Amino acid sequence: MEADLAAVTKLIEPEVKALGFDLVRVAMIGGSSDPTLQVMAERPETRQLNLDDCQAISRRLSDLLDAKDPIEGSYRLEVSSPGIDRPLTRRQDFSDWAGHEARLKFAEPLEGARQVSGTLKGIEGDVVVILTTKGPREVPYTSIASAKLLLTDSLINATAPLSTEGADLIKTEG
Repeated sequence: MEADLAAVTKLIEPEVKALGFDLVRVAMIGGSSDPTLQVMAERPETRQLNLDDCQAISRRLSDLLDAKDPIEGSYRLEVSSPGIDRPLTRRQDFSDWAGHEARLKFAEPLEGARQVSGTLKGIEGDVVVILTTKGPREVPYTSIASAKLLLTDSLINATAPLSTEGADLIKTEG
């Protein structure tokens, strides 16, 4: 399945913004057996989405993608929040989540390493600073292939849901 994700992102970002959300990531996942256009978004003021938000974005994007047809073949549309251990995809994410633990994977090995983990200090110009067990490490932003927050108690506390309404109605199997 061929998809120009930069073009798809450019197409859908204004629609997501028009609904009052920030676009976090657009990715094709699932390979050829289950191609899925994954769209992650968040409310700028809370960094969260609820089910109604996901539905609103999905409906708006579904109509747009059907009309413009920017992706060859069939695929599923998945709209979700970035989750607690969210990907860090925008420059501002490295500042916004300073103080939290993260893992940065490099496009090419840097100083013999393929990835680094530690506490984000932030981004200074084009350099992400991360505090590792061996001290601070400066990583060129353009060298980062992917980055995500690591699940810690501190992160859980920082991203506590705004409402737990309905949580008592969730049924678990087993």
